[in-house]
Amino acid sequence: MKTIGLIGGMSWESSLEYYRIINELVKERLGGLHSARCIMHSVDFADVEPLQQAGCWEEAGRQMANAARSVEAAGADFLVLCTNTMHKTADDIQRHVRIPLLHIADATAQRVIARGLRTVGLLGTRFTMEDDFYKVRLTDRHSLSVIVPGEAERCRVHRVIYEELCLGKVQPDSREDFVGIMGDLASRGAEGMILGCTEIGLLVGAGDCQVPIFDTTRLHAEAAVDLALRAD
Repeated sequence: MKTIGLIGGMSWESSLEYYRIINELVKERLGGLHSARCIMHSVDFADVEPLQQAGCWEEAGRQMANAARSVEAAGADFLVLCTNTMHKTADDIQRHVRIPLLHIADATAQRVIARGLRTVGLLGTRFTMEDDFYKVRLTDRHSLSVIVPGEAERCRVHRVIYEELCLGKVQPDSREDFVGIMGDLASRGAEGMILGCTEIGLLVGAGDCQVPIFDTTRLHAEAAVDLALRAD
């Protein structure tokens, strides 16, 4: 079994889900007392979030690269960055380590394509929904078409992520809003829905949309276990 290097804390609410899912899957696949071999560097999100809001991505990337180097030095065989938004710094991270980074958008896109779908709705932080780093990876590398919510809905989704879900707050009215937003994206042609923030799965799930939902937290964790248990 390979050792999974996790960079978490953004937020720890979803990092907890990564740890749970990865260990549950390893136990399920190997049986007995098996658990995952993993190393986690958990950052203080209060240091990272202001850099995001200020657009200081170079400094944010430096911090992520430092975390990645520490995980590599501790013996990890590959990296899992437990957040969608900070994949904006994925290239910076990869340049500073020798071990591979398992990209969350790739893991998700592979599952979308396996379902025979080509057009997806995307929910996430404003950075994920509006910047190119995520959408372009889906379109250029995986030939997917991506639909995002309108301006007001993007603001609502972003606010709920930072002011509620990252703080462990799951509000019924926010769930209703997200269900409505996903329904609108489906009416605009989305054949599947990417929960492109690792906290959104805490709020909505498979029964909340008329099209398949792709929870990036679970899919990324599953891909990590696949890689950890794969015989090279």
